[in-house]
Amino acid sequence: MSRYAELKSFVDDMADDFSKFYDKGNKAAGTRVRKGMQELKKVAQEIRVEVQASKNG
Repeated sequence: MSRYAELKSFVDDMADDFSKFYDKGNKAAGTRVRKGMQELKKVAQEIRVEVQASKNG
């Protein structure tokens, strides 16, 4: 369950940048959002691999 908390924390940490980009049009915040989403994608893939290994093992 710690991986879930890690994901949730990761998304919560990006909330300010999402707000700055979508509400205020801050382009630098958009860059941070894109970088964060790429990192989130990497972590999500790692979790998928762990789940698959646990299911099969």
